[in-house]
Amino acid sequence: MDAKTYNAELAELRVLRDGIRKAQAALEKLETDRARKITALAGYEKAKAERIAPAAGLSLADIVAIAPILAPDRLTATAQENPAPTPPSPGPAHATALEGTEDRPAPTGPSAPAMTRPTPQPAVIPERPAPTSATSPAELAAPPAAPSVPTAALRTLPDIPEGHDGDRWFAHTANLASTHPNFTQQARSTVFLDTHTGVLVYRDQTFRIDLPTASAAEILNTVFHVLPGGVERIYITAGAPWHRQADQHPFLKDTVAAWLNAPTPGWRTDTGRGRDRMAGHFVHPRNPVGRYQREHGEQHVEIRSAGEWFDADGAEPAVIRDAFVLLWKALRRHWPDAVLMGSPSQTGRDLWTRTIPTKGQYADGYPVLSEELRSLFHATAGQGRTELITPPRVPAQLPALVEYDRTFAYAKHTWKAGVGTPRRITATRFAAWSEREQTKALFACGHWHVRVTVPETWDHVGILPAPAPGDRAWHYPATPGTTFTTWAGGPEIHTALSNPRSPWKIEILDGILFDDGKPLDDWSKKLKEAWSSLTAQADLNGDPDQRTAAHLAARAVRAVLLYGIGAFAQRPRTVTGTTPRTAERDVPTDAEIIGFDDQTITWQRPTGFTRDPNAHPEWAAHIWSSARAALLSQRHRDDNTYAGALHAPPGSVVAFRTDAVYLTQPQAWPYHGQPGDYLNKGHLTGPLTAPTTEDELLTLRDKGRTTLQTTSNNEGS
Repeated sequence: MDAKTYNAELAELRVLRDGIRKAQAALEKLETDRARKITALAGYEKAKAERIAPAAGLSLADIVAIAPILAPDRLTATAQENPAPTPPSPGPAHATALEGTEDRPAPTGPSAPAMTRPTPQPAVIPERPAPTSATSPAELAAPPAAPSVPTAALRTLPDIPEGHDGDRWFAHTANLASTHPNFTQQARSTVFLDTHTGVLVYRDQTFRIDLPTASAAEILNTVFHVLPGGVERIYITAGAPWHRQADQHPFLKDTVAAWLNAPTPGWRTDTGRGRDRMAGHFVHPRNPVGRYQREHGEQHVEIRSAGEWFDADGAEPAVIRDAFVLLWKALRRHWPDAVLMGSPSQTGRDLWTRTIPTKGQYADGYPVLSEELRSLFHATAGQGRTELITPPRVPAQLPALVEYDRTFAYAKHTWKAGVGTPRRITATRFAAWSEREQTKALFACGHWHVRVTVPETWDHVGILPAPAPGDRAWHYPATPGTTFTTWAGGPEIHTALSNPRSPWKIEILDGILFDDGKPLDDWSKKLKEAWSSLTAQADLNGDPDQRTAAHLAARAVRAVLLYGIGAFAQRPRTVTGTTPRTAERDVPTDAEIIGFDDQTITWQRPTGFTRDPNAHPEWAAHIWSSARAALLSQRHRDDNTYAGALHAPPGSVVAFRTDAVYLTQPQAWPYHGQPGDYLNKGHLTGPLTAPTTEDELLTLRDKGRTTLQTTSNNEGS
């Protein structure tokens, strides 16, 4: 084979690669649609995996993996007779079992903490019969033999190695800590652009420009023609120009990548500058970031979406600009050097660093955990609870759909977080503690590896997250008798042990325990005060535009706290890059090609954890665990009552979506407009067909919000 033939064969190979890429994208879409259809069919009371499998062209095990509720009796029986290999049955030296019952015989080893809370009002929580038999000490040390779902349907979570290999994880990364900054952020010149109408707002000036294609190059060149002095940040308020070619690509992410990486004569992809290490484009299906630099010059500019901060909901660019001004002024009252950065997460973390003490115990900063522990938190600490409960667990015809959303929820759970060098709490060590010490540990800031058993009498929603199929997927087992192993925070374990219905069995396998501290309290209080001030302005301002601006600014404060907390989690970074088709050999060997056209190859590759001085996944994990627990049960001390899904009747919970719960009947939960309170945001009267997909739920949600708003307006007029 000569060089000419070799090059010709390479060209043909590239054509095949491109065809395979497109075919794979089409196949993935079909498989996703098939999985959704199987999930929908599983909601039918008489659905059988044996009938769905041949219709789907899948095996019985594949069907059960997608919809565990379809597990046939014989498959469950097989799992009981031939369970997956497990470690030796743990005795007191391997696992400590906790169960909140008070009437069972005391085990021979250290007793489990008996955590209780006042019994809710009988009108809210009906009484239930007590368990017919007590749990024996032997049963505390061994898991039930019959899992209710096949092990193959679950994802295995990592654990901490035994002995010295695991103990060395419990340290901080050398010479890496969050410290108070010794510099002031510089504000960036910003414009607001609606690419649909062409309205451009810069300070108190408004322009109208023509954007036939709304490409990145056209936006850059047109804006800099109107404002020759230049700007550094362009917020797109409406128009979503990166979606204009969506019909030419199988996925939105491909569409966005193509828009960001299209030729931009006179400009190139930014490589970063000064203290700002952010470089390259950020490919996101809804809120991407394009970073560009003049080919011959020092001009740097970002194209971003205002949707990172809030849903503009049709507001004019001038109103959105006013919202940012109000936000900046509200933050300046608490941080004299506050600067709005490109995103709420960047802004949130920058403001937090300016609350780090310069004197006292943490004057040297908050040390960052070892990379091993950060990786463990990344793999085992989920964020918000998203779950749709379908028939037969809820009625096929719902009497109503009522939405309760927790106002500014995460702000309620920032008063405490773990600090200091983490301690490993093995099962043996936990078992040796007194009941008082065990209780104190579970109320502290910790992350626990546990084996969980759902009570045989359980008839409500699940409490603890368990790994489900997928990279970061979680589900919440609720079938009586189910046993699973997972990681969970102290707030959720406390809820499982002392919930108002029936205590769950918890076996401690391992744990990470911190000292209680308040590293986020000052930051959170200031943000809550800014939010309260802006919310009051939104309620009282007589000018409709200023009222809208204040409302958007309050939403932006929420985003600063919400995404600031998320930024602490520090996920492994993925770098996206482009290479000309003519230089294909320059694509990194460990990169995955995610898009291409006639001129450019777009790729991405993981780079792992960076030396981020503000990486604190332990804080994010504790807040997320607290928020998920409060979604189930939350005490209102001033009202001497409780709220949350477990305080609604069994079978009445239709869905969870991060901070919201959807029920089939209204609840008398108190609302005072404070962070964490349950706000009734939607009410749709039935009968309604129970949703079986997320799209169906969101459609009903939007109708319910509109209906409630219309009803409230009519009552107020």
